[in-house]
Amino acid sequence: MNLDTILNSIQHFGYLALFFALWLGIVGMPIPDEVIVMTGGMVGSLHLLQTAPAFVMTYLGVVSGLSIGYVLGRVMGPLVIDRLRKKKNIDRYIQKSERLLERYGASALVISYFLPVVRHVLPYLVGINKMTFPQYALISYSTGLIWTSIYFAVGYFFGDNVELIGTHVHQYGYYALAVLIVVLGGMLVWKTIRKKKVM
Repeated sequence: MNLDTILNSIQHFGYLALFFALWLGIVGMPIPDEVIVMTGGMVGSLHLLQTAPAFVMTYLGVVSGLSIGYVLGRVMGPLVIDRLRKKKNIDRYIQKSERLLERYGASALVISYFLPVVRHVLPYLVGINKMTFPQYALISYSTGLIWTSIYFAVGYFFGDNVELIGTHVHQYGYYALAVLIVVLGGMLVWKTIRKKKVM
């Protein structure tokens, strides 16, 4: 699946395409979540979809997709991790998630959002460890709102480079994200200064 496929899906199914593309991320869709979220911002900037509803559906897709992992962890327990380990190349992400959870506790949920694949694995682990749903929702949904806002904004302003940016972020995690935030912040400051000069 590539960017063209997502755009074709959006043309056919509209806002639901954004939701389900992210919701299905839990089963390992072959395209990074970051690219899908940025695509939501891009189609908003191109007026293919209205920006506000596109953002809402994108955010709901992110948090509901990750919540499936939490629910499965709560219901199935360690069995769900045993099944995950059978997937190719997933074991190292499970180990990384376990180390994060051991070191940072509930705060690991915040960190995991900025680590590709780990963000999908960690909800299983906190579910297995019987974190209450209100605590999970408070941490995960609030972090998800920030995470979605950042990538949605990047897609809105840098839509032409969605795939390139997504590839780098998927490879380098929060290091690439930090660069994106600096660039985006710089752009907003520059635009503000220009507006003041015009006035």
